Amino acid sequence: MSLKTSELPFKQRVEKQVHNEIMRRAVIKAQETIGANRQKMVDELGHWEEWRDLAKQIRNHVLANLDAYLYQLSEKVEQNGGHVFFAETAEEANDYILRIAREKNAKKIVKSKSMVTEEIGMNHILEKDGIKVVETDLGEYLLQIVGDKPSHIVVPAIHKDRHQIRKELHEKLGYNGTEKPEEMTAFIRQVIRKDFLEADIGISGCNFAVAETGSCCLVTNEGNLRLATTVPKTHIAVMGMERIAPTFQEVDVLITMLCRSAVGAKLTGYNTWLTGPRLEGETDGPEEFHLVIVDNGRSQILESEFKEVLRCIRCGACLNTCPAYRQIGGHGYGSIYPGPIGAVISPLLGGYEDFKELPYACSLCSGCNSVCPVKIPLAQLILRHRENIAQSGLTPLAERISIKGFNFANAHPAIWDSSVKIGAKLAGKFIKNGKSPIQAGALAEWTKARDLPQPEGESFRSWFANRGKN
Repeated sequence: MSLKTSELPFKQRVEKQVHNEIMRRAVIKAQETIGANRQKMVDELGHWEEWRDLAKQIRNHVLANLDAYLYQLSEKVEQNGGHVFFAETAEEANDYILRIAREKNAKKIVKSKSMVTEEIGMNHILEKDGIKVVETDLGEYLLQIVGDKPSHIVVPAIHKDRHQIRKELHEKLGYNGTEKPEEMTAFIRQVIRKDFLEADIGISGCNFAVAETGSCCLVTNEGNLRLATTVPKTHIAVMGMERIAPTFQEVDVLITMLCRSAVGAKLTGYNTWLTGPRLEGETDGPEEFHLVIVDNGRSQILESEFKEVLRCIRCGACLNTCPAYRQIGGHGYGSIYPGPIGAVISPLLGGYEDFKELPYACSLCSGCNSVCPVKIPLAQLILRHRENIAQSGLTPLAERISIKGFNFANAHPAIWDSSVKIGAKLAGKFIKNGKSPIQAGALAEWTKARDLPQPEGESFRSWFANRGKN
């Protein structure tokens, strides 16, 4: 299992994305549109900070009592006629899902949007076994046909515009219509309708599982999920183990916050509640239901200083306000989870070795803190990652040497004073028109897009002392 979406080094990914004008225009437009709609919904709801406090309390309560709620949920699902599997690792989750697919002799699976299945790399495992997996979320489907990866938690194809999409549909599926979204959507709907009817298994995520009833709550803006979970004879829901609400009363609060924060709407187009397989006398629904509850490192996070990140309800609000995400898009992060939430959770689930750069893809503006509906202190957690990375010696060698040199000079006033005076004189002599003759390391990166301030040729202390004399 790997959360990585790119083998390119971080700086190369960033360089590539900042020059992707189509992506940047698309992301800026989406951020502005979603942000404006979100603010309207926030203002209309009223008492927003109180709602945030309540949502935070609900999520904290669940995390503090997670073992009890997981037990209650599993008991209820089985009482309803379903099957529950606890997967400690991504490999265990994939093995179980593959075993069910083999038992059903499945040739085709239809799937609704699910971040946790992306996290565990489920599609790759099933396809390697010869099973066709069809993404039925419109954005995910568009990415699947061209071999692309999602770049947003809620809007997976946010980095594409309608011109790109129309071109790709023509090349991959022979589409000859216009660039109107409605026309392209109608075309895709026609293409994948037969997939729903032919599928042996439907797979979904789970926004919230209700412990009291054993129900899965799913919020979508398309009808694909209902087809994927009711037409095939077998439905498999995959959820991160923290995505629980005690009762429907708490789900009401969480959905209120989720929809407003994610897309700036009171409710999504479809709010679906699934409770076990089809019962005798019912006309639709699966004959068999499986709930796969995935740990995959969440237990360790729960025991760590980063446990607050498990409050996340995957709304994507932090991405929609982040200035770094605006410039590099989701693919710049090289992880299934991009943006501020990705900068926190990717190193926790995937390790610092692969994701040590992500906490630095942040200006620490704290904009993400102010929009998070469950009040996760993302900026502080990102800063904590930076501290851990520095203390572990994972920062570049040149940076470590520079910091040691700075600390040494800073601890010796005479050396510091002399260094500042000499440095000020040299800077005043060599920095011209905002540029330095030395183009290396952080200085070179900084001056790619900015001019250096023109030094006066003397240190502040010298200037202040001379001013005092005059």
